[in-house]
Amino acid sequence: MTSWVDALRRSRVVAVATVDDPDAAERLAEALLQGGIDLLELTLRTPAGLEGIRRIRTTFPDLCVGAGTVLTPRQVQQARDVGARFAVAPGLNPRVIDAARALGLPFAPGVYSPSDIELGVELGCPVLKFFPAATQGTPVQFRTTVAPYLHLGVQFIPLGGLTAENAPAFLQERGVLALGGSWIASTERIRNGDWASIREAARTVRTQVTQQQDPLPS
Repeated sequence: MTSWVDALRRSRVVAVATVDDPDAAERLAEALLQGGIDLLELTLRTPAGLEGIRRIRTTFPDLCVGAGTVLTPRQVQQARDVGARFAVAPGLNPRVIDAARALGLPFAPGVYSPSDIELGVELGCPVLKFFPAATQGTPVQFRTTVAPYLHLGVQFIPLGGLTAENAPAFLQERGVLALGGSWIASTERIRNGDWASIREAARTVRTQVTQQQDPLPS
């Protein structure tokens, strides 16, 4: 089975979504795959998140689905139980990191400051979620914050405030393993059942990715 890091390196984009209904999770997975995206972070912000992950793992085995907004050790266990391939959090909680490591579940905690990054590195996290990434609409803050740590080999998933317009700029930044895109499958589009627009948004970002030179070191 392809590792999560290898999947991120290949795809460069993770769709991030929240669903109110597990049935919508399956329709969402279908639309993303049709649009060329095979990485999905389904958040645990609603009760439907865990069941949505379970259904996607069963029905769409080609889609690498993980759990987002994982805030407690119990949620780590729940995510693992339903088959999540990875887990992500908006912040950095050592207890959650320890729980994920104990279960062998790849986990990316959220960071924003140099102190966050240093703690994440100290706790042995090779991949960190940089959140919120686009507070200024550009990669400037991301670039200046992560620059002192790139020689350590740590890699980042910027997420928060990214759009179809600024995604290409973030893709060119050193240290960016992949982008997290909540604009691709917005809550409004999912609730409206607008699978066609989700499919087209996925196709657009997939085209942007293929047009970028890979900034990762060989």
